Amino acid sequence: MTDSKDDKTISVAGKKTLSLKPSGVSQGTVRQDMGRGRTKAVVVETRKRRVTRPEDEKPTQTPPQTPAPVAEAAPAATPAATPAAPAAPRAAEPAAPAAPRPVTQQARPTQQPQRPSQPSQNRSSRPVQPQRPRGAVLHDLSSNEMEARRRALVEAQAREVVDAKRRAEDEARRQVEEEQARLARIEEEKRAAEEAKQRAAEEAAQPAASVAAAAEAPAAGAVRRPADQQRVPGEPPVLRGRKAGAEEDDDRKSVRTIPGRGRVATPPPAKPPARPKGEEERRRGKLTISTAGVDDDGASRGRSMAAMRRRQEKFRRSQAQEPREKIIREVILPETITIQELSQRMSERAVDVIKYLMKEGQMMKPGDVIDADLAELIATEFGHTVKRVSESDVEEGIFNVVDDDSALTSRAPVVTIMGHVDHGKTSLLDAIRHANVVSGEAGGITQHIGAYQVEQNGQKITFIDTPGHAAFTAMRARGAQATDIAILVVAADDSVMPQTIESINHAKAAGVPIIVAINKIDKPSADVQKVRTQLLQHEVFVETMGGDVLEVEVSAKNGTNLDKLLEAILLQAEVLDLKANVDRTAEGTVIEAQLDRGRGSVATVLVQNGTLRPGQIVVAGDQWGRVRALVNDQGDHVKEALPSMPVEILGLSGAPHAGDKFAVVENEARAREISEYRQRLARDKAAARQSGSRGSLEQMMSQLQATGLKEFPLLIKGDVHGSIEAIQGALDKLGTDEVRARIVHAGVGAITESDISLAEASDAAIIGFNVRANVQARQAAARSGIEIRYYNIIYDLVEDVKAAMSGLLSPERRETFLGYAEILEVFNITKVGKVAGCRVTEGKVERGVGVRLLRENVVIHEGKLKTLKRFKDEVSEVNVGQECGMAFENYEDIRAGDVIECFRVEHITRTL
Repeated sequence: MTDSKDDKTISVAGKKTLSLKPSGVSQGTVRQDMGRGRTKAVVVETRKRRVTRPEDEKPTQTPPQTPAPVAEAAPAATPAATPAAPAAPRAAEPAAPAAPRPVTQQARPTQQPQRPSQPSQNRSSRPVQPQRPRGAVLHDLSSNEMEARRRALVEAQAREVVDAKRRAEDEARRQVEEEQARLARIEEEKRAAEEAKQRAAEEAAQPAASVAAAAEAPAAGAVRRPADQQRVPGEPPVLRGRKAGAEEDDDRKSVRTIPGRGRVATPPPAKPPARPKGEEERRRGKLTISTAGVDDDGASRGRSMAAMRRRQEKFRRSQAQEPREKIIREVILPETITIQELSQRMSERAVDVIKYLMKEGQMMKPGDVIDADLAELIATEFGHTVKRVSESDVEEGIFNVVDDDSALTSRAPVVTIMGHVDHGKTSLLDAIRHANVVSGEAGGITQHIGAYQVEQNGQKITFIDTPGHAAFTAMRARGAQATDIAILVVAADDSVMPQTIESINHAKAAGVPIIVAINKIDKPSADVQKVRTQLLQHEVFVETMGGDVLEVEVSAKNGTNLDKLLEAILLQAEVLDLKANVDRTAEGTVIEAQLDRGRGSVATVLVQNGTLRPGQIVVAGDQWGRVRALVNDQGDHVKEALPSMPVEILGLSGAPHAGDKFAVVENEARAREISEYRQRLARDKAAARQSGSRGSLEQMMSQLQATGLKEFPLLIKGDVHGSIEAIQGALDKLGTDEVRARIVHAGVGAITESDISLAEASDAAIIGFNVRANVQARQAAARSGIEIRYYNIIYDLVEDVKAAMSGLLSPERRETFLGYAEILEVFNITKVGKVAGCRVTEGKVERGVGVRLLRENVVIHEGKLKTLKRFKDEVSEVNVGQECGMAFENYEDIRAGDVIECFRVEHITRTL
């Protein structure tokens, strides 16, 4: 191995002992890197090459005057120099102690012709270096290198000792300088204190000697001048009371010259210069906490002249009793207000208001809340005018805006189809629209309210389809309120039914005209005349019976007379002359609302006035939002919705309630204010309803003890608000005095994990109507053991809840009389007790039945029969006229002559 270290240190080693070494071979150990931080000790043999010095070889003769032979000799010299290059350092090492410089000087002329080959030598030696083991050990260093490193280490240690001494000396010098500075500062403070005392004494003596000082001023000036002339040349004149900085400033000022005028002499001062202020005089004029209440003499500070004048003016007014001018204000009073706020609005003192209330016999505090009536009475008593406002004023100006008659244009009529369930309402509408909505309804019955628009003879008609089930009363009522014309569908084979009567009442309450559509005339059992006759009983007079109500005989299945029905609708609309203003902000009614998984809150609305466009801000009930999209009944996106047009609104913050009014507002702040007011109103109503139904704790306990009312908790989630409303109404009707359904929560949308948590906390069952639970909710319900029931038909839901509520009813206890037995003799038997010897006088006696012990026709015990024996055998029953032995359970006070009454108790399950 060759040593390629470039140590440029030239040193002479000390004397070494001469010894013989193996020629050409030496052994050593090196650390070999095995990768990933592992090393290994390897024994290495070093073989030395034969030393060949350049002067031993025959140099190539090269003419120095021409550069061409040098270029030709360079390739020839390169092979000879190449093998000698690695051995050059080794050859130089033994000669270093003797005479290193002559060797270097002799080798220099021979190395000059080899310079062109040195880059190739370096390039050939560089790849060899990475192959050497990392972390070279001392076995790789020569003796000269080791000696150089040792010497460098000793020198570094010596330098550290010298640096430590220098630092210690610097630290000692710094401490001495700090001590001298501190002593100088203390001496300066003492001198300043002495000068301050001397100056204070001179100022005290100055008023007495002011006259003498003025007379002696010229003489003092004459004496002072020779003193100034006797000062040492180059020393500045000393002035009393002047600081060194001031003297230097004066010198600098005196040195300044004005161009063309020469040096300006400083005139002597006319009076002694001011002395520097001490610490006490410097703080004398400052206002501090300790000096704020005292004057210069240390006495307490008196009132100022302005304060004295104000006090005198106040006293003069009190003596004259001049009445202050009363300022009449207009006080704005909300529904509730505190006494403190009322006094501030009146600019009166709250104490005066409290005094007035105390005179009226009411002990109140400034923080108490009073109603608007009492606040108005107080404000009037104090001479102010009152303006009453309420929280509902935030809704002013968005609903029921009066339009100019010149801006009104004709609009399409809104027609609501009403009637009994399964009378063909949806089928009739499907036949008109050429659609098939019935197939999408569960059970073939309509359970949702729908809005559609058709066109007949170039004129549009808006239809609202309502359910006919008894539970959907609120939906039918909303449909009647939002409509212009009501179509009463009656089946010819079923005549007038309960929901038909209810629809008639809704239409009359809404004050809308009725068109009777007698459906299913194609059936063999159809009796149209019977329908007309039964309608007369409910004050619906059709034209054929001499009335003014239009009637049309139709068949939804065969499409008979559908055009006549549409013509009748258009005729009635023409008579009504329906108009609306399209050039104003939109307002209308929410027909239905739901939570869609992909679209969010979706509300089906009917625009009654104005034009609704995307991007407008809408308030619907207690929800608000910016309209993101408008979708018509065909599923197409539209740019605007005109009056009498049903559309779906996307972008609301939540699902509003069906039947809520919606309107467009000018900005988000107004929408948020109206929404928050309505939400607060809904919370107050819910709290009042809850507190009213719950009452106090004593009322609840007494109610439970008196009636034993049981509750069936339920959590209902549905697809739309209308369905949930119908389910709530149907379940409320199932309640009795003993058991009732308590709806913990009802909402729109899928069943979520929070619903499971609420049901678990309230021990309620979960009902999903046309909705499903998500994966997390199903897993949570499985862990908690909560039952989730899904329904799509309201009949099945009501029946199941009715059966479950029936299970909460206590069973009916029914008692059946069996017979009488008279006790003839009482026997006392060991280990058994008293046994009554009896004769059955009426009916029969059975073992294990209930018994009553009668003594002189008074019941003294009621229990069960323990044993029934005839002779020595245990029997199941004993008939009339036979004798037997009886024993009671846990009772032995029996006597001869007592009568035993036997009866059987049966528990019968009750239903709602």
